[in-house]
Parts: sequence; structure tokens; C-alpha cells
Amino acid sequence: MMTTPDQKPPKDTQSYVLTKSAIDSTTETKHIHQFNERAIRHTVSLSDIVGLTKFGLHLVRVEAGDETTTHHYHEESDEFIYMLSGELSLRYGDAHYQLSAGDFVGFPAHGAPHSMRNDSDSDATYLMGGNRPPIDITLYPDIKRKMYNIHGEKEYVDLEDLGEV
Repeated sequence: MMTTPDQKPPKDTQSYVLTKSAIDSTTETKHIHQFNERAIRHTVSLSDIVGLTKFGLHLVRVEAGDETTTHHYHEESDEFIYMLSGELSLRYGDAHYQLSAGDFVGFPAHGAPHSMRNDSDSDATYLMGGNRPPIDITLYPDIKRKMYNIHGEKEYVDLEDLGEV
């Protein structure tokens, strides 16, 4: 039911209500990170289901041993996670944290790079959210790469190939 920016949202408020049973019966989408084959997230995109376009909110499950992403930060997008169950190891800048149910972490635009890994023997679940700017740049310092997301089209460049103007 996604609406495009030039469409008006439906007036029927029922379109925006997701019950627990509807969420539980929604098939997860398996996302493998484009730069890290060990980063596998099983996701239900709550915001997409109800047609939100300016803000993303996702219910994410990470299996034991998997990572969530490639260590990164966004230049335009704020992000956050709220842990629902299980445990995740968070690498945030130069610090390391152990996260469990009830923990919240904010990742501001231009903030420290971050990534998580499930080092436990069971799944971890969390809510992940953030704004959706029309143009964003993601920096991946460990692999020395930048990705440009311009109106949904993504391109990347290795930092060694960037030139100054």
C-alpha cells in the first residue's frame, strides 16, 4: 500500500492500523547486506506496510552468529534501535556494548560508525527506525567506501577512487 510522494494517503484510518496478529502473520524479508554476506537481517517493514514514506520502522530478527550491517554511519539520516529480545554486541565508534531487551541506542547523522553482531546462541529482535531523506551518503570506514542514495537509487565508490574537484 506504499504511497508515492505525489499521492495523497488514504482517508481510511484502518489502513494504518497493524494488529499484532497481522504483524505476526507477515512474512519476513531476508536482507543480506550488499557489502557484507555475514550481515543477514530478517525484517518486517512496518512503515512500508502502512505506507509511510518519510520515516522507516522495521521489526528485525538476527539469527545467532549473524551480523546486522557493515560498520557505517549516515550523513543525513538519524537511526535508532530498541531491543525487544535476545542480545547483540554493539560496536559504536571505538566502544563496545552488550545490548539486551529494553535497551535503546540512537545513531545521529554524522555520528560515530556503528554495527552489531549476535554472538549469542539465540535470535535477537529489535525495532530499527529512522528518517528517510531523499539524498543520503553512507560512509563505511572499515572497507573505505561511500554509498550514495539519491531518490532510492544507490551507487558506491571506493574512497581510493574519489578525486577532489
